[in-house]
Amino acid sequence: MTEEAQASVEEIEAARRLFAGRCDFVWGATSAQNLPPEKLDEVAFVGRSNAGKSSLVNALTGRKALARVSQTPGATRQINFFDLGGQLMLVDLPGYGFAKRSKMEAAQWQEMIFVYLRGRARLRRVALLIDARRGAMDSDRQVMELLDRTAVSYLLVLTKVDELDKAALDQSRAGATAEAANHTAALQQVILTSTLSGTGIPDLRAHLASLGR
Repeated sequence: MTEEAQASVEEIEAARRLFAGRCDFVWGATSAQNLPPEKLDEVAFVGRSNAGKSSLVNALTGRKALARVSQTPGATRQINFFDLGGQLMLVDLPGYGFAKRSKMEAAQWQEMIFVYLRGRARLRRVALLIDARRGAMDSDRQVMELLDRTAVSYLLVLTKVDELDKAALDQSRAGATAEAANHTAALQQVILTSTLSGTGIPDLRAHLASLGR
C-alpha cells in the first residue's frame, strides 16, 4: 500500500458511523502496573508532546472534549482508554520527548509507554503521530525501533498539515515515507491529517475501523 491509497466511499461511511457512535472513557492508567484487562482489540495513538494526539482522537470521534486537549505540552499524564462502540479500544498515550519535565518523571512516563507498547497482546495498530512541520526526530525513531523489535505494526500520521504550503508538505510527506521504508514494522502508507481542516480524518477512521471487524 502506498501513501496515496485511499479508502472506498463505503469504507469511509461505515467508519464514520462507527466513530459517530458511542465512545466512552473506561480507564486511566497512571503506571505500568495498573493497565486494564484486554477486552477489545486496541489501537494506540503515540507521539511527541504537542504532536496533537488528543486533538486527533477528538476529531476522529467528532467530539470536542473526549480526550483532554491543552496548549501545554505534556498535559496527558496517563494512558487513557476509550471504548468505541464495543468494537475497538482507542488508547491515548502520554507524549514523549518533553524536556521541561524532571528527568525522573520523563523516565517514568517513557517506561509506562514502552511497557504498554511491548506488552499488549490485543494491540492491533499504533498510530505514530509526527508533527508535519518538524518531521521525525530521534525520540520518534526510538519508538519506531521498539515497535520494530516487538513486531507491532504502526502507521505514520502527519499532523498539522494545514500549516504547511504545498512544497513544504510534499517534502514532509517524502521524509515520512522514506522513514517508514527504513522500519520493518511500519506500514508504507502515510496519512496526512489536520484537525482544523479535516484533511485525512475520513481515511484514518476507515483504516482504524477495519481493524475492529
